[in-house]
Amino acid sequence: MGETGVTGMLGLRDEAVLHGGGGSHRALERVLPEALSQVWAERAANRLFLTRPRASARSRLEPRQVIGVCAPLGFLMVWSALWPPVLPTLLAGLSAVILAMAILRIAAACHSPSPISGEIAADSALPVVTILAPLFHEAAVLPQLVSALNRIDYPADRLDIKLIIEAIDTDTLRAARQCDLDSRFEIVVVPDGSPRTKPRALNYAMRFAAGSIVCIYDAEDVPHDRQVRTAAEAFLSHDDTLACLQAPLGWYNRDRNWLTRQFALEYAAHFHAFLPMLSRLHWPLPLGGTSNFFRREALESVGGWDPYNVTEDADIGFRLAAQGYRTGIIAPPTGEEAPERLAAWLGQRTRWIKGHAQTFAVHMRDPQQLARGAGPGGPASLFATLGATVLSALLHGPTALICIALAALHPGDPVRWTALGLLLFCYVAAALCARSGARRAGFRPRLSDLATMPLYWPLQTVAAFRALRELRARPYFWSKTEHGISLAPEPECPSRSPSSSWVSSLPDSPCVPGSRAGLPTRHAARG
Repeated sequence: MGETGVTGMLGLRDEAVLHGGGGSHRALERVLPEALSQVWAERAANRLFLTRPRASARSRLEPRQVIGVCAPLGFLMVWSALWPPVLPTLLAGLSAVILAMAILRIAAACHSPSPISGEIAADSALPVVTILAPLFHEAAVLPQLVSALNRIDYPADRLDIKLIIEAIDTDTLRAARQCDLDSRFEIVVVPDGSPRTKPRALNYAMRFAAGSIVCIYDAEDVPHDRQVRTAAEAFLSHDDTLACLQAPLGWYNRDRNWLTRQFALEYAAHFHAFLPMLSRLHWPLPLGGTSNFFRREALESVGGWDPYNVTEDADIGFRLAAQGYRTGIIAPPTGEEAPERLAAWLGQRTRWIKGHAQTFAVHMRDPQQLARGAGPGGPASLFATLGATVLSALLHGPTALICIALAALHPGDPVRWTALGLLLFCYVAAALCARSGARRAGFRPRLSDLATMPLYWPLQTVAAFRALRELRARPYFWSKTEHGISLAPEPECPSRSPSSSWVSSLPDSPCVPGSRAGLPTRHAARG
């Protein structure tokens, strides 16, 4: 039964309350009767699972998946124990995989990115764009977000902005009601429920979206002011198989400390080198959690977001590819706030690795579908991104320690030095990729930061083992990253249209205000 039928059956209707500036140009706050809001919230949480259970992370591992993983591993362990000479062969095979990934990073550093663009369109030709901004305990950064969204260069009558706030988050809801919001904005209050995750909130807010293009921004985001227009013009200039566009992400507080500089190098390599290469190969992309632009029809055709997947972004990128859709990269970037404390970084990275493992397991239920929709590059991208991320995070710390220990204890053994040499080659490949990505992102990395990247990688192993524990105990727990420690800098550059060249042709950071809200911030979790 459709939404209209449900509403009519219950005898309910939704209303709107005005908030914000004076006069008639004020934001709306959607107010639904409790019964209707609970029906829609339940559907937002469980529709994908009920209609496509194999596409949802709520479904447990299938027996054949468990057998497919455990049986080969068990066989190899028994075989190597009964016949020790086979062990070097197995290690050689693993080394070949590691070497291939390192070569892929070098290729990403060397190739020239080609972001997608479109013909310049008149304002009257532009489509309506809905911006979904899910907020949870984000009162401290809400004024910055509103200021950034106000700077977007797009016709006001074609911009539909939803501030999505959980009903239990009274601080952020109060802050939103106090903001000077114009008629482009609408406050959407999400009824409390389980799982309390970002994708559930997005699914709920889609009920009220007016646009044919849907964009996602996080609370701390500072998008380039021409980003929305660039995405809309790209969609207008390409056919409907182009279903999604990803803007490159970076950190506006990258110079705060060693951890943020390492994170900036990692993001630069990912968004300015690795993803552009995958896009050029027409391989599926594991999307970032923000600055995604979707054709609404394509988004709805694959079932929307999975509320039980804590990296819903990566998941939906591969789900689109499995249905034959393409994803591209645009040039205008988005600035974000990097975690400055190790505890916050570990919480965020634990969720990412857990979600990548969930996504990998979901799409390995039917890898043939991914191959049919995206070609051989579909499974290859799944393994090279999410699979490699989880595996390398688990193995890097122990592998590095073993290589160093064996080289020290058996200095004359050439096999040990070969293993250490392979490890060093991987470090060099990663550093080259990070340096290339950083230059494209518009900043010059310190030599000391590139040299100390090997000290950053073992932190991923700590997060990976935490992720394994959470997968068993709290698979849908959403560790919420605290924002508002550092805010974006004051705007210093004029608005201008990006060229078709890569991000180095754009301003080093988006032009946005950075006034502090003076409101409380808290560390919380979606669970």
